[in-house]
Amino acid sequence: MNITTKRMVIMLASVGVVLGLVFGFGTFKGVMMKKYFASMGAPPQTVSTMTAKTEEWQPSITAVGSLRAVKGADLSLEVSGIVDEVLFNSGDEVKAGTVLLRLRAEDEEARLRSLEASAQLAQSTFERNNKQFEAKAISRAQLDVDAAGLKNAQAAVQQQRAMVNKKIVRAPFGGRLGVRTVDVGQFLNPGTPIVTLQALDPIYADFYLPAQQVNRIEVGQKAVVKIDVGAAAGVEGEISAINPKVEAASRTVLVRATLKNPTQKLLPGTSVNIEVGAGSSQRYITLPQTSITYNPYGDTVYLAVQDGKDDKGEPKLKARQTFVVTGPTRGDQVAIFEGVKEGDQVVTAGGTKLQNDTPLIINNAVQPTNNPKPKPIDQ
Repeated sequence: MNITTKRMVIMLASVGVVLGLVFGFGTFKGVMMKKYFASMGAPPQTVSTMTAKTEEWQPSITAVGSLRAVKGADLSLEVSGIVDEVLFNSGDEVKAGTVLLRLRAEDEEARLRSLEASAQLAQSTFERNNKQFEAKAISRAQLDVDAAGLKNAQAAVQQQRAMVNKKIVRAPFGGRLGVRTVDVGQFLNPGTPIVTLQALDPIYADFYLPAQQVNRIEVGQKAVVKIDVGAAAGVEGEISAINPKVEAASRTVLVRATLKNPTQKLLPGTSVNIEVGAGSSQRYITLPQTSITYNPYGDTVYLAVQDGKDDKGEPKLKARQTFVVTGPTRGDQVAIFEGVKEGDQVVTAGGTKLQNDTPLIINNAVQPTNNPKPKPIDQ
C-alpha cells in the first residue's frame, strides 16, 4: 500500500469518526430533550371556574302572540246622510251610551212628529169607541178595526223613531276613542268608518300552542307577557280561556290570557312574547352555557380536580373531562341531568385549550354570564 492510499484511508476513517460523533450527539440530544419535556408535563392554563349547585327550575312554554281588546269596534252608521254634529275629540275616554255623532235628520224628525200625532188620534178614537162599545152603540167589529189602526199607528211611530236613532252614533261600551276620520258637513255612506273604540283595561293576549303542549297548561295559570323579548320584566296575567278544538290547518290551539292594563300602554294588535309556567318546579344543577362543549359524540365539561399539593402546601388542580347529559336552557343557563354533582368545581371559561390532566391556574376575576333572564346591556 503506497503512501497516498494510506492517507486516503486515514482521511476517510477520520471523517467517519467525526460524522459518527455528530449524529450520535444529535440522537443523544433528542433523547434527552424528550425526557426533559416529558418530565415537565403540559404547561398550566388559566381558566375560570364555578362550584356546581342546584337551583329552582320552573318549566315553561314560550309563544308569540298578539294583544286584543276585550271590547273593540270600528264605529260606523247603518244609514247614509250628512254629518250635522261631531261630539267627540280624537283620543277621548267615553262611557257607554255617550252620543258621538249626529246626521241631519230634520225630515225624519218631522215625519216622526206626524206619525206620533196620528198615533195619538188613533188612541183617542179607540178609547172613545171602546166606551161606545160598552154602551152597545157600536159593533165589536168596528172596535177591532180601531184597535188594529192604533197598533199600526204605534208601530209606524216606533219604526220612524228607530230611523231617527240610526242617524245618531252612540258609544256601545266604555273605552278610548281613536282618531276621528269624519268632519261636519261630510256625506257618509252606510258602513263608512267614523272612529275606533277600544276598551283597553283589561286586555287580551291571544297566542297559539301546539296541540301536544296544551295539556301542560290550564285556565287560571300565570302568564307573563313581554312586548320586548329582552325586557327584564313583563306584565303578569293569567290564562282565561283555551279553545276546545285544534285548528285543522296548523294543528295548534288558540289560548287567551287576560292582563291588567291600567296605564293603557298595551295596545291591541301589538306583537308580544308570552311565557307560561308548565308543571311543577324542579331542582336542577345549572351551569353557564359557555362551560359546555357540544360534540357529535356527546357533550362534555371540564372539572377542576385536586392533584396533590405544591411546594408551598397549596392544592394543585388539573383538568378532567367528563360527559354530561344536558336538559332545557333558560337565558344563559343550561340544566345538567347527569355527569356533574353538586359541589364539583366546573371550568366555565378557557375549556377550549384544555385536555385531560392539564394543570390549572384559577382566575375568577371575570366570569361568563349566568343569568336565567338576561337582558341586553347598553355598551
